[in-house]
Amino acid sequence: MTPVGRPMRILLVEDNPGDVRLTVEALREGSVSNELHVAEDGEDALAFLRGEAPHVGAPRPDLVILDLNLPRKDGMELLADIEDDESLRLIPTVILTSSASDRDVLQAYELRANAYVTKPAGVHEFTDAVSAIADFWLGVVHLPPT
Repeated sequence: MTPVGRPMRILLVEDNPGDVRLTVEALREGSVSNELHVAEDGEDALAFLRGEAPHVGAPRPDLVILDLNLPRKDGMELLADIEDDESLRLIPTVILTSSASDRDVLQAYELRANAYVTKPAGVHEFTDAVSAIADFWLGVVHLPPT
């Protein structure tokens, strides 16, 4: 649920500019006020989450939306880093990826992903999925305090 006085903070970890654009559009049209930050790879995302250069002073996100297929540090590696870091592991992490592999689904949940969503192929279905993620995680669920 949205903390009084500020929008919900989302870190989108996605390297595909088209998917970033669609996610931005879906979140803009959503019912939950949000502040979106984007990291294009797992290394940049981890620096953001830890407040390290070039993200010194970055706000702690209320939700991470994570693609698995990333350059430099892939999504599973980032998910493992989040799980291993006591200061980060309580941040809900939703996987939003093109992979429907049972192996990837199982591994993501073993690394304590909070949800696994396969990216729909159609534009409208994609934006509907992002809206549903935001509505549920930012509008219904009671998130841990930051």
